[in-house]
Amino acid sequence: MQRYKILHRTYYNFSGPVRLEPHALRLRPREGHELRIESSSLKITPAATLRWHRDAEDNSVAIATFDSTASQLLIESNVIIQQYNESPLDFLVADYATNYPFAYRPDDWVLLSPYMNVAEDPAHGLLAEWVANVWRPGERIQTYALLQRLCTRIHQTLAYQLREEPGVQAPAETLSRGSGSCRDSATLFMEAARLLGLAARFVSGYLCVPPSTANFGATHAWAEVFLPGAGWKGFDPTLGDIAGSSHIAVAVARLPESVPPVAGSFVGPPGANLDVGVWVTELK
Repeated sequence: MQRYKILHRTYYNFSGPVRLEPHALRLRPREGHELRIESSSLKITPAATLRWHRDAEDNSVAIATFDSTASQLLIESNVIIQQYNESPLDFLVADYATNYPFAYRPDDWVLLSPYMNVAEDPAHGLLAEWVANVWRPGERIQTYALLQRLCTRIHQTLAYQLREEPGVQAPAETLSRGSGSCRDSATLFMEAARLLGLAARFVSGYLCVPPSTANFGATHAWAEVFLPGAGWKGFDPTLGDIAGSSHIAVAVARLPESVPPVAGSFVGPPGANLDVGVWVTELK
């Protein structure tokens, strides 16, 4: 078991006093048999009333509502977790899905079909061409090996680019540019897996690694694929490897734009500056 402390600060500085509309906060890690929350606190200035719920993807969401105007909004999440996913490769895929290609069982397909729809893309052919260079019809390969090949190919052929602007690049744009952020690489992996007929979803969370060109103390993104017998397994194309104990999932979604850590609006003078800081520390 490993323990991590996660400090996530978000500052909005407005050009003048504004009225804050309700904000949706996805900052609490997803709990389960692999992750437990030891302690958690959420500090918001100006003071806010919080209402918690689980969304359709079972993500924990806090809705913050405000009574006073403000020129600055501070949201500070402080969480300590216990991470038990120390052997991410310790899983067994069901016999019928060990090798690719395979078909999901009908009962699973009903639930997984929304995660298998490839997003509409004017340059869809570019993605299909790229996937054809990763796997060609007729090739028999272990399903995990194919996903790891896909993950490694993105890591080796695309340059990491820190992008602070909102939004996610379409896979064709990422391929054309030859670069992208972690969320762009995760989206490319997800769409490529779907094109191969596999159920995939987007993951937003945190990563505990030393600062590098791929980690500037920000939130992180990767993808998960549903493997029968093993469940949802994470793959991080930014690092080129399976998601492990240093990956801390906060929210999952069919679409990447559905799970921003903080989402809301304000009424008042236009203009706002955003400053975000994330620190993930391993505890003894």
